[in-house]
Amino acid sequence: MSYPKTGSTGDGYKWLEKMGHKINNPEPALVPMIVKEDWPKKLQGLSLKNIQITFKQDKIIEKVFGECLFTHFGISGPIVLTISERIGECLKKGDVKACLDLKPKIEFKTLDSRLQKGFQKMANKTFKNLLNDYLPKKIISVFIGLSGIDPDKKVNIITKEERHKIVSLFKKIEITITGLMGFDWAIVTKGGIDIKEIDPITMKSKIFNNLYFAGEIIDINGTTGGFNLQACWSTGYLAGNNA
Repeated sequence: MSYPKTGSTGDGYKWLEKMGHKINNPEPALVPMIVKEDWPKKLQGLSLKNIQITFKQDKIIEKVFGECLFTHFGISGPIVLTISERIGECLKKGDVKACLDLKPKIEFKTLDSRLQKGFQKMANKTFKNLLNDYLPKKIISVFIGLSGIDPDKKVNIITKEERHKIVSLFKKIEITITGLMGFDWAIVTKGGIDIKEIDPITMKSKIFNNLYFAGEIIDINGTTGGFNLQACWSTGYLAGNNA
């Protein structure tokens, strides 16, 4: 069984296991994801808000909406961290596809219509200049590369097929999730002391007298949004009052 390397938690798990407590395998939770493609590295530090990511493996795993952050190894941010535990289970069977929808509240047809109006307004501009009105500056070169369209091509000679390809990219940019980052990047730890061996009223060990537990050493974890902090405070309060 592997344990966190940071802090004293790992040593605590080992001692408790030797003394007879059941330890459910500790694993990093709420962690960023590693991707196969190289282009996300170029976007390191870029945060995209109000996007939708659809995770797939044979079928749709889940759709999440919110903020995504690009890193030097892949993707992070609230919606990525929240779904990471479930994706980690799926990764045991192979890679997972993540499809980014940059304009999730706008349907393809409506977005295409808006883009046509933009083409008419900026007919003599280049493709790369047109995108300034639709995307953060940092992602434009990557978006152009994925489209395969000459960045200096005049808007008035972009074909209907190319325009549809642009709209398709807004609605679906696919990346491949190959793994999760480890304990050093984890917000919390999944696993730990089995809750069946703890009195839920007092946080007292059912194995040893005068031993109380609180926080992440217990096998409890939640999603982002303060739930893990609340679990630490609540179990800490109970353990402290009853110790």
